[in-house]
Amino acid sequence: MKYGFIGCGHMGGAIAARLCQSTKEIAVSDRSGRAKTLADSLGIAYMPAEEIAAQCDRIFLAVKPQMLRGVLESLRGVLTQRKPLIISMAAGIEISALHEMLGAELPCIRIMPNTPVTVGMGLIPYSRSSGVSDSVLDDWLADMTPCGRLDALEERLMDAVGALSGSGPAYMYMFLDALADGAAVCGLPKGKALDYAAQTMAGAAEMLLRSGQHPAALKDAVCSPGGSTLAGVQALESASFRSAAMECVIAACKRNQELGK
Repeated sequence: MKYGFIGCGHMGGAIAARLCQSTKEIAVSDRSGRAKTLADSLGIAYMPAEEIAAQCDRIFLAVKPQMLRGVLESLRGVLTQRKPLIISMAAGIEISALHEMLGAELPCIRIMPNTPVTVGMGLIPYSRSSGVSDSVLDDWLADMTPCGRLDALEERLMDAVGALSGSGPAYMYMFLDALADGAAVCGLPKGKALDYAAQTMAGAAEMLLRSGQHPAALKDAVCSPGGSTLAGVQALESASFRSAAMECVIAACKRNQELGK
């Protein structure tokens, strides 16, 4: 079996589903048994974590950071003997800490995906240990293409990127909902307001990515002197919008750092 997932919650399940576009050699496991429904729907295998550790060549660790040490306790004997590629998405857990939990320096890739993987538009920063060869990395990157954009990143920046892109969809959804509520107060039906807000956010993001312009320049291009957009921008600034956005990323980054201790 090429890939195995130890733990299969929302994020692990999303990656497994997209990975099916590259290969069906996938097995999933979890403690609750809910992953069996996913396995049946995708036409992939469901098996205990012990069998995944013994049979799969590339193993995703998709359990919560607080659970990782306990999960690996019973598996590290077979893992250290077989030396499969380990792909960890545990927030705050550095590769060196993962090696310590495993009791050996297995080839490891650390990733920090986000939920838009579900629709093939995820952002997946990754770091690799020295034991991951270029050929293995290239093959893994090719298999992961249906998940979205993969980007190499220094591991020391993983806590920050987890707070930004990893947690970021939650912030975006809060902002979208607030914008739609504001439009609903002004008379627009809430469902249509959400649709318009989401399309506006998607279009604005695509403009920034394609143009390479600074967001301040793109913002200024929408604002006319004395106009309604500037009135809205002023209201956001009066509510310390940018400071609040900065503080939410900083708080999430600090929490990621705490999870790794």
